[in-house]
Amino acid sequence: MSNLNYVDAELNLKIVYYGAGLGGKTTNLRSIHAALNPERKGKIMSLATDLDQTLFFDFLPVDLGSIKGWKLRYHLYTVPGQIYYNASRKLVLKNVDGLVFVIDSQEERLDDNIESYNNLKDNLADYNLHLEDIPMVIQYNKRDLPNILPISDLQFRLNKGGYTYFESVAIRGIGVFDTLKSICHLTQLKQIDQLPDLLTQKDST
Repeated sequence: MSNLNYVDAELNLKIVYYGAGLGGKTTNLRSIHAALNPERKGKIMSLATDLDQTLFFDFLPVDLGSIKGWKLRYHLYTVPGQIYYNASRKLVLKNVDGLVFVIDSQEERLDDNIESYNNLKDNLADYNLHLEDIPMVIQYNKRDLPNILPISDLQFRLNKGGYTYFESVAIRGIGVFDTLKSICHLTQLKQIDQLPDLLTQKDST
């Protein structure tokens, strides 16, 4: 859930990149961070585990405007890829405002993608949330590799909800910002509806 910074008149929004290990989540965040104006972003931070890492940073976009006078600050997170770091995955999802589900398009990774998708639904359920409650876009990554599944097959197996999707080659920056702009826009639209409630909650405390 978003929160308001009254001192700086900022609405803080949390976007989590979710998906199987080595699917491209970290590559997305590093590509985004490298391309942003240094004056508009925080440092990229890492919480390392033995085999994987959680990355996060925040940025204040120039071209997304504001909501009723409130500046938007986006906080981007990845989750550890391995399922056995599920406690960390679940913690990162706390208070999430938007999701990017990153899919490794390689045929041999299909079961991993499905497992991660089901894991996402299970972890949201622990917060009494469903995928329908949160804006989400899907990114089909690694589209430059020879052993990838057709988009039609991936759609059938992993996008029964009909979410907006993008093809990407994250390591080359292709599709990375299209994905980001889409989830930021969808998250912003949802916050327009929720902002009056947030202001009411603050005034009542």
